[in-house]
Formats: sequence, structure tokens, C-alpha cells
Amino acid sequence: MACDLWLVPLVDVLCHTPDNPFADELAQYNKVLGEAGLPPVPVYQYMPGLSGEVAPVAGFDYDALHFLRRAYLLQVCGLAVTPVDELGGDYEQLLEMFETTAQQSHLVWHYDHAGAYVPVDFPHPLSNDELLAGGGPLGSSQTLLRELELVAPVIGIDPANPPAAPQPPIAPTELEEPAVPAPYDPSPFARERHVWLGLHAAATRSLAQGSMIIFS
Repeated sequence: MACDLWLVPLVDVLCHTPDNPFADELAQYNKVLGEAGLPPVPVYQYMPGLSGEVAPVAGFDYDALHFLRRAYLLQVCGLAVTPVDELGGDYEQLLEMFETTAQQSHLVWHYDHAGAYVPVDFPHPLSNDELLAGGGPLGSSQTLLRELELVAPVIGIDPANPPAAPQPPIAPTELEEPAVPAPYDPSPFARERHVWLGLHAAATRSLAQGSMIIFS
């Protein structure tokens, strides 16, 4: 199944218009941020070259996302990160054994099909009943980036000089259709690396442009 990542520019020409399609989600995010004593989602004045246009930034397969989450959990729990052909039951066992660690990770504790990362720095994913009933926990772009940098070396990526990110999907992909094939990578961690590069591109652009990352 395919997963697309989209960037939503947090600019006033989008966020302050009456027909903002993300108004309800932003209200939910601001509520949970406020409950945690954090500032609201930042909204920026219009800047030349940055419109209110929502655009895809990356795409990958859902299974590959879980491969990267597995690698991250193994790394932070002090276990050997070894490549596997299939996830099998060990990933589910990891989630059960290290549930608290998983729920504190912005990379791991996030709905596959929905939810967002916002450019507000906070240590653990935020949630309330309203979010869990819909889009899932809210993540921080800053903390997601730090987690990606932590797991990068064990999958063969230099976080200070990563390879170029793959091209984003040219059109939205439906949930049930296959993801666009990843470029050839001889690494045994090819799937993890492909997802890492897409998430890294999304997180760095989220912070550089003041954008929200959404899953679809």
C-alpha cells in the first residue's frame, strides 16, 4: 500500500482564509499544543516564492515505513540492527516489550494513514481523545529530524551528508495501489533508507519553509 507525504505551507494566504481545508485539524493541533503549554502552530506572512499550495514531498510503501520504525526501536533500545526480508512477529514483540519507548517516538508512534508533524519543538508526541479518534498523535518536525539523524548511521546513511532524496510522486497515490518503486539501492537496508530519505526531505523542508507534514 502506498503512503504519500505532503507539505502544507503554514502561510496566512492558506491558514487565514475562510475556506482553509485544514482549519479543523489546525484547531485540534492548537488545542493539544495549548494543553501541553506550547505555542500554537506558527502561521507566517506570505513570502515570495512560497504560496499556499499543498504539494507532495515523498512517497513510499507502508511496509517499508515499518521497517524503518523497527530499525529505530532496535537502535534506541540498544539491540543489534540487522536487516530482515520480512517483519514477521519480531516487530510486534518490539512494540509490546518497549511500548513506552515506542509511544515517546515521533517516528514510531504515528498513524500510518493520517496525522501530522508541525514545526514546533516538543519532546514526545502529543495526543488527546479527539486526535486519537481521527488523525492520531501530533508529531514535531524538529524531534522527527533528530530521531532520523539518530538511526541514520545504522542503516548506512551519513546524516550530515545524506544522498539526494527520491523524486516525490507526480500525482496522489491511492491507499490500495502500490507505491512508486524505489530507486535501486544495493544496501540490505534499501527499504529503510528509501523511507528515511523521504521523511528527512519532509522534515528539513518543514523547518526551512515553515510547513506542516501530513500523511495520506
